[in-house]
Order: sequence, then structure tokens, then C-alpha cells
Amino acid sequence: MTKWDELADVVLEGQEIGDAEALSILNCPDDELLGLVNATYKIRHHYYGNKVKLNMIINTKSGICPENCGYCSQSTRSSAPIERYRMMDKESILKGAKQAYDLSAGTYCIVASGRGPSDKELDNVTEAVKEIKDKYQLKICACLGLLKPGQAEKLKEAGVDRYNHNINTSKNHHEQITTTHTYDDRVETIEKVKEQGISPCSGVIVGMREAKEDVVTMARSLKVLDADSIPVNFLHAIDGTPLEGTDELNPRYCLKVLCLFRFINPTKEIRISGGREVNLGSLQPLGLYAANSIFVGDYLTTAGQETTADHRMIEEMGFEVEFADKKQEQLV
Repeated sequence: MTKWDELADVVLEGQEIGDAEALSILNCPDDELLGLVNATYKIRHHYYGNKVKLNMIINTKSGICPENCGYCSQSTRSSAPIERYRMMDKESILKGAKQAYDLSAGTYCIVASGRGPSDKELDNVTEAVKEIKDKYQLKICACLGLLKPGQAEKLKEAGVDRYNHNINTSKNHHEQITTTHTYDDRVETIEKVKEQGISPCSGVIVGMREAKEDVVTMARSLKVLDADSIPVNFLHAIDGTPLEGTDELNPRYCLKVLCLFRFINPTKEIRISGGREVNLGSLQPLGLYAANSIFVGDYLTTAGQETTADHRMIEEMGFEVEFADKKQEQLV
């Protein structure tokens, strides 16, 4: 039994790993990587078997954002040549839901740029959500930014199952990434949706010039927040953003990061998110041994790989789409 297997057994016994063990995962020698991945799979399989959850994003509002987040092409600081448009109408959001359903995505993520939604924008989303729940029975995750008083209640009333608001980085590193809102602002929104009984989704972006200690802190912070779903993004540095040209990641380190998040948050949905194709490259399939969820289709302003390739990857690795059985039941 390897030391990684022993560490996995500690987690499966309900104990937490220490900071030294957490850093050892990120510093795992490359010639031990397969052993680490295998040990991580023991934890993943214990809680999720070989099921993979599929999620699809629709970018309902692009650009026009006053925030100064250094990674984001939609930010006021960005000169990236992206498409910019105001909030989509209800029919366009419904069209995206049909596409998500056809792709066997169990969760449809309605995302909008900006600091937070206006009441009019929120009403547009909630009206769409009500129809989506009636027509497709999809799980709905909204990602609309910082919420004002009363807005979380409206989302819950409409049938929103989950709300995403990423912490993105560690509290210590936050001001290196953005200064137009605080780390605590983000945590406050997560707590607001939890109070309304909406499942909290919060994740990170790795590769933004943070230290490995910051990555460990991120994983632990999400454990404290009790985030049900944890999207792990890997920076896809976009020209025209402050982080343009940043290139700190390699596929092997990205796998180690996914393993770390599984070790620290063993029972939670770990989702390989933005930057998957660029940063994991040909090692993408191995990510499924740690994560139990992926995005299909495109991201906000960057392209994903063909959805048929995602389905083929899942099948060829011996995994299966979790939503497929439920969808089949609905069609019988």
C-alpha cells in the first residue's frame, strides 16, 4: 500500500488531512502521480461510483461589467475582443435549456456578467426558470453576481436549485486579483443563498500567480463554507486582461490540484471547469478519477471541446453520465 493509499484511507475514515499532507499532494513527484490518482479514485468511487454529472452554461449577459477582476475578459479592465450584449430575453434562455436537455446535462447554469442583477434582470431569469422546470425538469444553477436583499428569496421561489458564486482565490490573494469587491462580499452572497435553502456552489480559479499554500487554503475555505458543488477552473489567460500571458500550469499539476480538492472535500461534487481543455490537455480523462462533474459545451467567452468528445471520453473511461438514466425514465 502506497502512502497515497494510506492517506485516502484516513479520509475515508472521516478524518481531515493536515496542511503538510495537503501540500505533499500538490508537490507529488510526477513518477508517483498515477499512484496519487488511483488513491484519489478510491475516495471518489466511495461517494460517487463511476457517475459523471454534466453541466451546461449559458452566458445570458456578456461584458458590460464594472468589476476589475484580473482574469475576466468581461471586466471593465479588459480590452479583449469579446461579444458584448445585455440580458437575453426569456425565449433565448429557454432555447439554451432545450440544448442542455438534449446534451443530457443534469444542470443548466444561467450566468450573467456584472456586479449583480437589477430587479428587472432577476425577474427575467425567474420567469424563465419557472418554465424550464416545468418543461425539462433540469436542475437550475444561477450565477448572477452579488445579491441584494430579497433577491435570494425570489430565486428560491422561482425554483432555482443552486447558486454559484466563486471565491476564486484565497482571502490572502484576493486583492491581487480584484479590488472592486472584497472576499467577504463573495462569502456573504454564498451565505445568503444558504439561508434560503438554495444549494451553494462555489469554486476557484487556479493559476493566477497564487502560492500552493493559497490553493490549500481555497480548498479548506470551501469546506468551511460547505459548498455542495465546487467548480475547479484553471486559468485560461485571455489577451487583453491583466493576467494576459500568465502560464504557470501544466497538466500534471492540474491533476494534483483536482486530487487535493477531492481529499479535502471528499463528499462534494468536484467539477472540472473552465480551462479544462487548455490546461489538462491529453490528461483530461484522468481528471475523472478525482472529479465527478464536468461542463459540456462552451464556457463564458472561451470555447470548450465538442460535446461528442466529452461523451466519448466518459464512455471510453468506463464512466457513465448520471443524468442519462433519469432522462430515460422521463421518456418511458
